[in-house]
Amino acid sequence: MRSWRTLLSVAWSIWILDLATKAWAVSQLAHRDSVKLIGSFFQLTFVRNSGAAFSFATGATALFSLFSICVLIAITYYAPRLTSQGWSVVLGLVMGGVLGNLSDRIFREPGFLRGHVIDWMQLPHWPIFNIADSAIVVAAAISMVLSARNISPIAKKDPPL
Repeated sequence: MRSWRTLLSVAWSIWILDLATKAWAVSQLAHRDSVKLIGSFFQLTFVRNSGAAFSFATGATALFSLFSICVLIAITYYAPRLTSQGWSVVLGLVMGGVLGNLSDRIFREPGFLRGHVIDWMQLPHWPIFNIADSAIVVAAAISMVLSARNISPIAKKDPPL
């Protein structure tokens, strides 16, 4: 139960932070040129992304939306079985990130399950991204560490003697 609470807390935090920062980006960055914060290393650049990472498959927004819904269903199904706090954080980051970008795809133009995702942070030689994207990338990094350390998401029960 503790793992489930961790997952939901992380997911909720990421989702709310992502929604809030996208609302800020729409109001403050949509009609401006890039804002350089750390020279050309870190900039705030507003983009409406109709595809996936790297603006890949811009015509498949509905497919990404349906895939996102499947990911959320899978996480919800497996979450109660989690015994690892680390994996709970990983799935919470993924869930929060997926919810953030799916919210855009559901509620933003041009329409239901086809909306464009708001991206607004830019690093050199990297696509423009948002908090949801960052959460998913961090989840991938943590999952690699947990896997390398052979930490299972679900503890195996010892067979009865």
